[in-house]
Amino acid sequence: MSENQVPTCTDTEETAAMGQDLGSAIEQAIAALDLPSKVKLLSGARMFSLSDDPAIGLQEIIMSDGPSGVRGPLVVGGRVACLLPNAALIAQSWDLDVMREVGQILADEAEDQETHVVLGPTVNLHRTPLGGRLFECFSEDPVLTGHLGAAYVQSLQKRGIAATPKHFLANEAETERTTVDSVVPEDVLRELYLLPFQIMVEDARPWTIMASYNKINGTTATEHDELLNKILKEEWGFDGLVMSDWLATKTAVESANGGLDLVMPGPDTPWNRSLVDSVQKGDVSEDTIDDHLRRLLRLASRVGAFAGGGTWTKNLPRPDSRERREQLRRLAARSMAVLVNRDNTLPLRKDSTESVVVIGRHAIDTVAQGGGSAIVRPPHVVSAATGITRALGEDRVTIVDGVRTRTQWLAANPELLRDPETGTRGARARTFDKEGKLLVTRHLEVPELEVSGESWASGAASIELSAELAIDQPARMMIGTRGAGNWDVSAPGYRESIRTPFHDGPGGGFFRPKSHAVPLDVAPGARITATTEAENENRLIGLVAEPALKNSAAAIRDAVAAAADADVAVVVVGYTQEQETEGQDKSTLALPGDQDALVAAVAAAAKRTVVVLNAATPVLMPWIADVDAVLFAGLPGQEAGDAIAAALTGDVEPAGRLVTTFPARDGQGPAWSVTPRNGKLSYSEGTGVGYRGWSTSTEQPLFWFGHGLGYTEWDYKAAEITSMERETVKSVRVTLGNAGNRAGTETVQVYRFPDDPSIPPRLIGWAQLHLEPGEQASIDVSCDPRAQRLWNSTVHRWDDIVGGRIVIARGLGDVRLELAPTGREAMTAGTSKE
Repeated sequence: MSENQVPTCTDTEETAAMGQDLGSAIEQAIAALDLPSKVKLLSGARMFSLSDDPAIGLQEIIMSDGPSGVRGPLVVGGRVACLLPNAALIAQSWDLDVMREVGQILADEAEDQETHVVLGPTVNLHRTPLGGRLFECFSEDPVLTGHLGAAYVQSLQKRGIAATPKHFLANEAETERTTVDSVVPEDVLRELYLLPFQIMVEDARPWTIMASYNKINGTTATEHDELLNKILKEEWGFDGLVMSDWLATKTAVESANGGLDLVMPGPDTPWNRSLVDSVQKGDVSEDTIDDHLRRLLRLASRVGAFAGGGTWTKNLPRPDSRERREQLRRLAARSMAVLVNRDNTLPLRKDSTESVVVIGRHAIDTVAQGGGSAIVRPPHVVSAATGITRALGEDRVTIVDGVRTRTQWLAANPELLRDPETGTRGARARTFDKEGKLLVTRHLEVPELEVSGESWASGAASIELSAELAIDQPARMMIGTRGAGNWDVSAPGYRESIRTPFHDGPGGGFFRPKSHAVPLDVAPGARITATTEAENENRLIGLVAEPALKNSAAAIRDAVAAAADADVAVVVVGYTQEQETEGQDKSTLALPGDQDALVAAVAAAAKRTVVVLNAATPVLMPWIADVDAVLFAGLPGQEAGDAIAAALTGDVEPAGRLVTTFPARDGQGPAWSVTPRNGKLSYSEGTGVGYRGWSTSTEQPLFWFGHGLGYTEWDYKAAEITSMERETVKSVRVTLGNAGNRAGTETVQVYRFPDDPSIPPRLIGWAQLHLEPGEQASIDVSCDPRAQRLWNSTVHRWDDIVGGRIVIARGLGDVRLELAPTGREAMTAGTSKE
């Protein structure tokens, strides 16, 4: 038997050690610098680095985006890196050891790239399922999010790599994210949106935190004295550095006095432009500047970039090594959630002779990651079709494409192109000056290029991308370009000049780049050439070349015919980076394109239908009554297909539990809209977010937060409260047994329901154990006191919850036992609400 236990709020050995970081070297360095030198260090030197200062022993500090992998300084075209499963999928493990393992992988990657600061985890809550960036965040619950984030932070920082919990604060949606004013009552801020950060600060002591773009109750996050100075630094004792989100800082005086320590990126920032004058005028105290610098030098000391520095560990596992691939496969498969499994359709037997047809665009073009700043260049992405075929055998598996799911085209698969000059896989990029003189020519391993201050292509008047098609026979293909700008595009029998617009907001050229492509009949070796003029904004540009798809009617007809002939149909459907991305929220939870029609038609024809949801966040399932099993697979990272196959066959038990409640239809649930009104987004649902709000609703969700079947059955025998402190439950012991015929891992969830029905229930603890068939055991669940209190906005203090019920459940749709906190005795076995 193994256990995974939620820790209580306790000091660590590191906590005491951190108090010694303000050594004489830091104070001497501050004293040695004049004001302009101090201010210079408080803005980025480049997009992802901080300035060095050899005179005081300060080295350059390198940062990288990192929630699902350490990308490096380039958004595309950079070095190959591990692509982990998305954060919400990893969070479905509810497993602190899994989060620690993730932290170790990220630390390996950071060390290999000589990166000091990883810009993650993202710990905003899943307030509404429409949020575009939820894939990058852990859950709808603050306690689950906080403890998972703390484990991630601790694991990274044990290796000397700084973690950066973000985005502080109330940045739960992408619509108008740079200007929106999140209107959040004081008690809601305290009990929900501040709580994950508080848990991480108290339990893991992150070395940096990132302030968000938005306003909170009228004040911009980077200028928020109440949040940054009074709560974060003074009340919680945060001794790390607060950095801005990229281009979020608009002022000098207000942000410097408001608690911001570092402006990113640089070097052209409001602080570099005017902060020295502001200090000299007396608008900002030099003591304030010194505190910002002290925090920066403390960070530098912790990551080995100050007063002697450190050394980087090398010879770490490569992203495509057998060790890393197996590790990533296991992490992804273990975190997937079985939502439906009628008549034990799953797992699929590997020793069977039953035929299996794998259907869907997502089976072939499996989505491994979301869009935006978190993207990583992986060594490969294993498709679901490849993984399932490898697991079950080519003699059993047939692959059938599905309906189109994207409205925008991605850059071409490098396998379909070759460089016209070298003949090697990839493409060719050439830059020219205003007179048309060739400046630089380079081979591109991927047919996409970042044009920014960090890129070799920066400063050119025009850029030409070219490639020849590496196909075996004539084909009808979509040919075109990806990325904003003026384009001249040519291919045999085709020439066009187009203008592709930028998206609004920061990173409008990087995130969700638009594309343009036309269907062409092309021959092997056909050359594509696309030239674009210089633009004032950073952007991604690339070539589009992919096989043209059938129309939906033809695709569904072929899928139905194949399904009717097979013993099992596995339909892989989901979202794309158009729905799950930074910079844009969803407008519906319906699957894009005609995927619902595809599933319904296959289910009507097939003997048994298994649906694999290749999506990170809730989707609508109008066909759910007609299918036999549903596996929620998330965005599984580079080993996606092998992980899906491992989960479907039971090689790895998909023991995940949902981290977000799934509504049954659009508009359903306690919080829905992400659209501000007159610049304000009201958090009017109060503390009733997710399962908390659903618990008082007359409607039932499709699936509850915490739901997940695994591949065995669980019999909950008894429970008792084993420790209390006044009115606060500290520990609950639960006895349960594995009543199925397979070994399994169970996540025992403990909720507290206050007596007052207007106060929502809340998760207060959870624990995990692994049991063999027929085995029974007891497990102690530690319960976090920080989840068992209410914020009194009148007197600005915490009050403990008194009385109520303790509920032991597998999600609130499957309540197993109830306890009374005052008497500690078991009450009644609960009934399922599913």
